[in-house]
Amino acid sequence: MATADKIQDRALSMLAPAATNARPYLAIYMNDQLALGVLWREVARRSQRSNEGSDVGAALERVATAIAEDVETFEDIMRRLEIPRTPAKPLLAIVGERLGRLKLNGRLSGYSPLSRFEELDFLVMGIDGKVVLWSNLRDHARLRSQLPDVDFDALIERARQQRALLEPFHAEAGREALGAGADDAQTSSR
Repeated sequence: MATADKIQDRALSMLAPAATNARPYLAIYMNDQLALGVLWREVARRSQRSNEGSDVGAALERVATAIAEDVETFEDIMRRLEIPRTPAKPLLAIVGERLGRLKLNGRLSGYSPLSRFEELDFLVMGIDGKVVLWSNLRDHARLRSQLPDVDFDALIERARQQRALLEPFHAEAGREALGAGADDAQTSSR
């Protein structure tokens, strides 16, 4: 049985190094959240490029930059806690984002109102999740005392500001893609 345990420990250390950390659940959670942050960063960048030159593009540029900074902050927290990264998770998130580009959007080619809405919807959900993430790390993982120089309240407020910046564009895109105007546009294009 000792050999089987050694094999399992060795496999875990190679495939999921976070699982061998002193706080394995925190380490796994943080690696999962890092992958999600990478995914949201990539979606924000793609959406910003697709909307370049518009007001929504300018807002997305600000949010994409802020999300990238949040990912860097998160990676720094992981380093300081000596939580090993599971390289496969962020890589799979990037692959998932690229595959998401193949999703049908109501047009055979190009960007549609549904594309914009779904990207903004996804980003809004991610930003809301980031508020929960920073709260969980502050309160449940009790990192506020372990990392007193990390201002979790400021990170939460920053996420709320990102949400507020995107909300008017999210609402407008939702009305355009899903509202009565979307039905009228489809009828007139037939």
